[in-house]
Amino acid sequence: MRHTLRLSLVVAALASAAAMASADMLQKLGPGEGEVDIVAWPGYVERGDSDKAYDWVTGFEKDTGCKVNVKTANTSDEMVALMNEGGFDLVTASGDASLRLVAGKRVQEINTALIPSWKTVDERLQNAPWHTVDGHHYGVPYQWGPNVLMYNTQVFKDPPKSWSVVFEEQKLPDGKSNSGRVQAYDGPIYIADAALYLMHKKPELGIKDPYELNEDQYKAALDLLRGQRKLVGRYWHDAMMQVDDFKNEGVVASSSWPFQVNLLAADPKKPPVGSTIPDEGATGWADTTMMHSEAKHPNCAYMWIEHSLQPKLQGDLAAWFGSVPVVTAACKGNALLTDAGCDTNGLSNFDKIRFWRTPTAKCTTQKECVPYYRWVSDMIAVMGGR
Repeated sequence: MRHTLRLSLVVAALASAAAMASADMLQKLGPGEGEVDIVAWPGYVERGDSDKAYDWVTGFEKDTGCKVNVKTANTSDEMVALMNEGGFDLVTASGDASLRLVAGKRVQEINTALIPSWKTVDERLQNAPWHTVDGHHYGVPYQWGPNVLMYNTQVFKDPPKSWSVVFEEQKLPDGKSNSGRVQAYDGPIYIADAALYLMHKKPELGIKDPYELNEDQYKAALDLLRGQRKLVGRYWHDAMMQVDDFKNEGVVASSSWPFQVNLLAADPKKPPVGSTIPDEGATGWADTTMMHSEAKHPNCAYMWIEHSLQPKLQGDLAAWFGSVPVVTAACKGNALLTDAGCDTNGLSNFDKIRFWRTPTAKCTTQKECVPYYRWVSDMIAVMGGR
């Protein structure tokens, strides 16, 4: 039932014909409306509830009078569904959601002239194709990072060099099979992880971009995932549930976010874990703060966007989540992140990461590609054992 619901939500999100009209871009800031409603990934908007050292909300509320209300979403599809329902001002969208929101006219163009700190954003991200369309910006970069391979260091004395440990049945270094001890991400975009692995495992397939697959390449990725289905103990999308699975359910290897790695590292009862980017590289996320086309609190929203680019927030968030700041000035002088934090979190890996984006039938590496709606229905079938 859950997967059927997700399919209907995603198809609805892609149906731009019935989409609401986008609001005109704001030209001048006015007084705050008293609150701002944000859809965010777990750990992205912290007010010190989990750890008093990590709070970038309280000061903003005091300075602006804008109360921050946060709705946590665990997947990009959930974010798109929530933005379709309305009632939110901002969303921290990954690349597999952002262009869907633009195409569906669920978000409005951002006036970067109203954001003084725009000029401090990493130039590699200012015009990124997952939030920039025909030269128009529909969002402001927030954080980025890789989908890492998290592993139990008691099982793997050395970091795994290949994603094969989660894709293909094999004995792990402790002499036991990986069957039932690995996880995979619960989302259609995970097909790209399989395609990335096949780019190196089977170069004869000719995959040049894991988000642009012809029918033969796509079938090979699905076949790999169907084989993986027999190994996977659970598909994860809830970060906290994955942490619990590593602690209590015998999971020893999985794709993950640095957020979970950090949570386990800080837990005194944790299993010992490490993370790595294997030789094949990794998919990843470059998240963008986007404004709803019918935002009820646009002035507070712009105030939050400007606040989100301050080096203190950028560094504190990167330390908390294990991500990389989009404002590189945050990499120095932050007590929580430390001067080594950006390098630890993968600043130098930018060119190794294949950032999430929504697959479309129109593609640049070949004549025709399998569109995203197929990814949605087929991944649901894979996870269902079909």
